[in-house]
Amino acid sequence: MKKCTAILLTVLLAVSMFAFAGCEKTGDDVYTIGIVQLVQHDALDQATEGFKAALVAKLGEDKVVFDYQNASGDVATCSTIVDKFVTNGVDLIMANATPAVQAAKEATATIPIVGTSVTDYAASKLVASNEAPGGNVTGASDMNAVTNQMELVKTFAPDAKNVGIVYCSAEDNSKLQFEEAKGVFEAAGYTVTGYAVADVNELIAVIDTAVKDSDVLYEPTDNLVAANMEVVKNAAVPAGVPVICGEESMCLAGGVASYSVNYYDVGYEAGLMAYEILANGKNPAEMPIKIFTADELVLIQNKDVMAEMNITPIE
Repeated sequence: MKKCTAILLTVLLAVSMFAFAGCEKTGDDVYTIGIVQLVQHDALDQATEGFKAALVAKLGEDKVVFDYQNASGDVATCSTIVDKFVTNGVDLIMANATPAVQAAKEATATIPIVGTSVTDYAASKLVASNEAPGGNVTGASDMNAVTNQMELVKTFAPDAKNVGIVYCSAEDNSKLQFEEAKGVFEAAGYTVTGYAVADVNELIAVIDTAVKDSDVLYEPTDNLVAANMEVVKNAAVPAGVPVICGEESMCLAGGVASYSVNYYDVGYEAGLMAYEILANGKNPAEMPIKIFTADELVLIQNKDVMAEMNITPIE
């Protein structure tokens, strides 16, 4: 009986050791990354490409598989996508834009999540603090100071008194940016009017009013507006109302100017963070949010729109 017991214990120990070993990554294993992107537009697309490029550069093409899913602007679809990632047991989730990161955080507390294209992780309640996230979420921010953009308003709309801000009411990131911008502009003596819209149909309905009542528009890094800058351009340019944007792709799609982060770089930094988590066992809880400094921002000018509006670029 003792012999049988000893044999059984040996078998159970071997099975448990095999099972544990199967949970660990070795040099020959392939990492599976689930990518959930809120919507398709240039800035988010660049962030995704930068993220993928960083991991391929660090791991090699044969060591990483990307399951890319686009939610087409629907927050509920973000949840459906990340639930599938969790069920499939991906090694890491890259979530692109605030609602995507929120959906991922709600779906899992154990799978590492690396975000991109989020302005303020702490203010959006994705982490305990930007310096010490404290959970399974970390990432790279697209934050840039409103004061930089206000300098562009002073340069390209020196007589402006009324600033209009159109933003998506369904996105926490956008509401936070509106409140920040409102405070900064009002402190400088401007009158600020916010135009909250829930979808593209509301954007089309209110943009003419926003243009009519504003001397200049300031558009923060809002995904709904970014995906529909043609609508903004078609209203603002004929009316002679300059649009100062929070990031490059929005500016190039119809704005006048922006001090912008480079979204490929935002994604690349997030990819490097993902590599440290996957390959070196770093804990997202202890990885500060990457925030770009003012000297890392780039002045972007849409000289075609400037020519249409008789605005002189900064040389």
